[in-house]
This record gives sequence, C-alpha cells and structure tokens, in this order.
Amino acid sequence: MTPFLELRRVSVQLGRFTLEVDAGFGPGWTALFGPSGAGKTTLLEVVAGLRRPEAGHVMMNGVVLFDSDARVHLPPHRRGIGYVPQDLALFPHLSVRANLEYGRSTASESTLFERVVERLEIDGLLSQRPGALSGGEKQRVALARALLAAPALLMLDEPLTGLDAPLRERILPFLQRVRDEFRVPTLYVTHNPGEVMTLCEHVVVMEAGRVKTEGGARDLFIPSDTPTWRLRDDTQGG
Repeated sequence: MTPFLELRRVSVQLGRFTLEVDAGFGPGWTALFGPSGAGKTTLLEVVAGLRRPEAGHVMMNGVVLFDSDARVHLPPHRRGIGYVPQDLALFPHLSVRANLEYGRSTASESTLFERVVERLEIDGLLSQRPGALSGGEKQRVALARALLAAPALLMLDEPLTGLDAPLRERILPFLQRVRDEFRVPTLYVTHNPGEVMTLCEHVVVMEAGRVKTEGGARDLFIPSDTPTWRLRDDTQGG
C-alpha cells in the first residue's frame, strides 16, 4: 500500500547535525519517538515547509511537497497541514475566537467551528486572550486552530511536554477524542512511551537524525515498571 506521506532520501544539514530520512507514514496516528536532539522537530518542519532540505523528495497523498531535483518547494500555506509547534504560536493580542478564525479554512464545512469548539470544550474561552489561559487551555485552543484549517495532515510537537502529570492526564482524553472523531492522519512527536501506547498505532523511532526502526506500537514496546512501557531490547542496538 502506498504511504500517505513519504520522505525519500531527505537530507538536512544544521551545523554539525545532519537529518537523513527515508520513511513512509500511513493514514493513522504515527508517533515520532526518540530523545531530544533526535531530529523529530526538524522532520516536522521539513514536512510543513518551514525548513528546506538540501536534497530529497517529500510527497503527501499524491502531491509533491518538495523535490530537490525538480526544484519544487510548495509553500507552507499550500500544503494543507495543521501544525501545532511546542510554543503553540497563539497570537497574544487576539482573542481565542480571533485566533481560531485566523486559522480557519474557507473550504471547511460550515459546522466545523461549532463541532471543534464543543469537542475540545473551549466555548467558554472564546472571548479571552491566550495570556489569561492555563497551559492545558492553550493546548486545546492551539489544537482547535489546527483542526479548523481542515488539514489533510495534523502534526503535534510534544503537546504534553511541560504539563504536570494531572494536567497531562486531563489533556490525553481530548487528544483521543480528536483521533477518534476527526480521523485526520497525524504525526505525534513525543519521548513518552505512555503517550505512544495511548494514542498511536504506528511508531517511527528516531536517533541522531536517522530512523532507527519503525513498526506497530505494540510490536516495539513492552510493559515495564519504569517507565510504564519501554522499547523492546532488540530495538536498542540500532
């Protein structure tokens, strides 16, 4: 089966760090798993069009996003991607409603705004500005704005990092709701095995700018006391 998203022979040079990726991603939720500095965020930036590789080919759902040989580099606003970066990128001078309207696609269904606001339980926040929101509320607003772009692909860069354990547990059901109800193919960046097992079907393990291994979440992770899940020993050697 042809992958929904393909990165072939993609190479990015950032100082002494080199990202070299050749991988395909299916239409469900895929975790990009690995330690800090593995290249996970850089990979998202390449897919989003925010970082231009030195070489390679990126295709999504049959559309070429980047091709170094053909000199194709589709700009970010034409890629149909909803991207939630680690800093969330909410506009502090705009209300929550204005932030959501800014990202809203004119091609989206008329009821999408009400549906997203209801599912993420942010209807009571619409008149507020981001500075007045809690960390969890900001996460939900940023996620809502990405969904309102009616994206073909959703990308979430460590959305639960920096949140304490009780708040992470409160946000996880919202992410599950988005996965189950909106059914948008998603790349989910994390270094938390529990998040992988809760949310994702497939895992791409990255290390030092390379894809170390990939497979089904329940094939690559096994139960453990600390953390709750860990990578199988036979994935550790590269």
